[in-house]
Amino acid sequence: MFLKPHCLPLLITLISLSCPCFGSYREVPFHIGFRQGHAYRRPTTYHPYFRTFGVSNQRNYHANPFNYNNEIWSRLDSAGVPVTPKVVNVDDFGAKANGGDDSQAFEKAWNYACSSSQGAVMVVPKNKIYHLKPVDFSGPCNSALVLKIYGTIKASVDHSDYQKHDRRWLYFDNVQNLRVEGGGVINGNGRTWWLKSCKINEALAVTFNECSNLKVAGLRIKNAQQMHLTFQNCVNVKAYNLFVIAPGNSPNTDGIHVTGTQNINIKNCVIRTGDDCISIVSGSKNVRATSITCGPGHGISIGSLGAGNSAAYVSNVIVNKATLSGTTNGVRIKTWQGGSGYAKNIKFQNIVMHNVSNPIIIDQNYCDQQKPCSEQVSAVQVSNVLYQNIQGTSASNTAVKFDCSQGYPCKGIYLQDVALRSEEEDVAEASCSNVRLSYRGNVTPPCST
Repeated sequence: MFLKPHCLPLLITLISLSCPCFGSYREVPFHIGFRQGHAYRRPTTYHPYFRTFGVSNQRNYHANPFNYNNEIWSRLDSAGVPVTPKVVNVDDFGAKANGGDDSQAFEKAWNYACSSSQGAVMVVPKNKIYHLKPVDFSGPCNSALVLKIYGTIKASVDHSDYQKHDRRWLYFDNVQNLRVEGGGVINGNGRTWWLKSCKINEALAVTFNECSNLKVAGLRIKNAQQMHLTFQNCVNVKAYNLFVIAPGNSPNTDGIHVTGTQNINIKNCVIRTGDDCISIVSGSKNVRATSITCGPGHGISIGSLGAGNSAAYVSNVIVNKATLSGTTNGVRIKTWQGGSGYAKNIKFQNIVMHNVSNPIIIDQNYCDQQKPCSEQVSAVQVSNVLYQNIQGTSASNTAVKFDCSQGYPCKGIYLQDVALRSEEEDVAEASCSNVRLSYRGNVTPPCST
């Protein structure tokens, strides 16, 4: 009863499909060829203690931290079971797409697909709109699973529906070898949330928690309650070809939020929201974002880190080939006073800014609260950050801002081939305090003495 003839093409295509895995993180040397800048608290000689970046005189950059294996589906062969996955259509489990609640049908379909030992494809048919209350898609599953979203999934607007689900909507927990794709739409229906927005009461649209070997691709995620797509404590993730949109004035609607996640590749995504296009916070390591279109929004951020005197750790981040337009920040690292830990081995390269406020900013005195933050000595250490081939226009007169901690100054900050000018006055400024930096190539604007 669960296999329909129109789903048979899926059986053929899925035999050859595989789920991404990541190999070891490969690093190449960071060759020193920079001249020292003037915003030093004291002169230093830099001896590299990490090998994340590859910068040479020939401009040949080889940093490639991600390797991919295509083993997941092949494991079904080695296990001696059929490789033809079950096709599980949500309509066969009672989904009506008639404006009523289809949550139970989705739960039943997921549980059936998850229990399959031969792999499964769960299908959300096209040209239909399914209304869902919060749903937990829990693992572990018995085999690899594909969720094909061809149609539209739309969130309940009744806030009471979320109270028993910690204000989360679509929650994928402890699932391995999962692909979510199909070209459909996930609509968080968030306008009622925006009117009552409060960071204490965040509501997450789509969350992947403790998942591994995960691919999310080819979806349109829009109008989230607050954060659109969250990867939390995941390992080995691909997020490809996503279109994430919400109005520029929608509060706290981060596009892609990465927390406690390792080995994640975000690629070919268009993100236009009311908060950070991509936010990367504590516990995240080996993060690559490539070919990102961002704006409106708050830019691409690492942090905030160290709030409430907490320890935070972020390392090995590469942002490559991004275009930011009309954002309130460009590429940003933000930490609270009083925190500890580090943000290190970070590379921003090949980035174009169009009328962006604060195109390059490190803010170790970040304070996102109504009352002033108390001055504290401890700070998250920011080190080994490379800004390379960044060009465009700044909406603010200050195009480069390094506001670093006096007790824990930013160190190992490198600027190479940076050309930023003010949108209106043509000549931009740099504001630099407590930073140990070096230059290579032409850098405009430079930090003054």
